[in-house]
Amino acid sequence: MDVIGIIPARYFSTRFEGKVLADIAGKPMLQHVWERAKEAIILDDLIIACDDERVLKCAQKFGAKAVLTIKGHASGTDRICEVMNSIDAKIVVNIQGDEPLIHPTMINTVARALLDNSSVSMATVMKNIEDEQVINDPNVVKVVIDRNNFALYFSRSVIPFRAPCSEIEFPVYFKHIGLYSYTKDFLFTYKNLPVSYLEKVERLEQLRVLEEGFRIKVVETKYDTISVDTPEDLEKVKEYLQREEIEKNKRTDLIHSAANPNACHSEEE
Repeated sequence: MDVIGIIPARYFSTRFEGKVLADIAGKPMLQHVWERAKEAIILDDLIIACDDERVLKCAQKFGAKAVLTIKGHASGTDRICEVMNSIDAKIVVNIQGDEPLIHPTMINTVARALLDNSSVSMATVMKNIEDEQVINDPNVVKVVIDRNNFALYFSRSVIPFRAPCSEIEFPVYFKHIGLYSYTKDFLFTYKNLPVSYLEKVERLEQLRVLEEGFRIKVVETKYDTISVDTPEDLEKVKEYLQREEIEKNKRTDLIHSAANPNACHSEEE
């Protein structure tokens, strides 16, 4: 296979236990992630890597291919490595189990970054920040890039910082979206890198890659996501999907009205 997608789905999340099974519009969050990922045409296969029987049974119930991994993994990357030990594939896409708004185009793009350039071994995604309140939110990771779209740094702080004397009045800020692709070889290199100083400071695992001198290609997307880390995030996703459904219904009504201009007129009229 060229590209395989793996969704690490951890039940025992520290901040929000069982979140992957939380209900969103009548479906578990994990199912929303899986259904959107299934639409990515670049994936040759898609597997959910579970740490608990409850997650495994849920995934199997909605028709996903799922495997049970050991519970003691320190990260989703380690869980993916366990699954990939027995799979022959060129590219692995790490699709977070707590990203129910993930867009299939993101998956296609982040995988294509590696398929189209053999010198790239890891890639991720960024989105232009349009909401000023998000810029100062430490839960939203920011990324700065070089001229060739390779990451210079990831941070929970505001980067770049605009100096008071700067001639740039409105800097461009990018939100990092935690979707990754790796070559299979680099995935195992990444797994064996030591936990780094900056990783400990910022609590961002991808910083160990930069500290060891490796590069991460960053591709831009026009789509945004909401990562579910807390029950409050879950409510934001529900509200987003409700608004999306209302807009969808409005568009459908407009199409029907245009196709049947006299549909609302009675014979008396």
